[in-house]
Amino acid sequence: MTYRAPTRVSAHASGPAPHLDLSNLVRRPMPASARGALLRSVFPRPTEPIRAMWGTARGPERLQPGAILLSWKPGRDGGMDVTARLGLATTTVVLATWPSLNGDWTPIVHPTLYEVTGLHAALTVATDSLHLANHLAAS
Repeated sequence: MTYRAPTRVSAHASGPAPHLDLSNLVRRPMPASARGALLRSVFPRPTEPIRAMWGTARGPERLQPGAILLSWKPGRDGGMDVTARLGLATTTVVLATWPSLNGDWTPIVHPTLYEVTGLHAALTVATDSLHLANHLAAS
């Protein structure tokens, strides 16, 4: 299963290519204009690229349900401190933090991102099925 981000995304892409390979971005601090990298797709194998787009820094706007925003900043020991946020139905929560990651850290965060996107997709299907069952039962 390949995760594809929700289609209603309020963050705007910046730069010439809206969908970027995350591993090309992670060795440097994020641009000052970005609030993070909004994931667009996570493939099953960690060797495949994680596609993302920059989310602009226009305040702490709530993420759409199922959306994941990665942000990173230089850590104390020269690595990057990485935070993942997950959009839920009524709020945005911190999904995970990884302190002091060095080099291309996408293979380290990949398993968490992939599992959470799969779990969110399964919960969405279960919730929709429950709503449909309740609707049919009421008919």
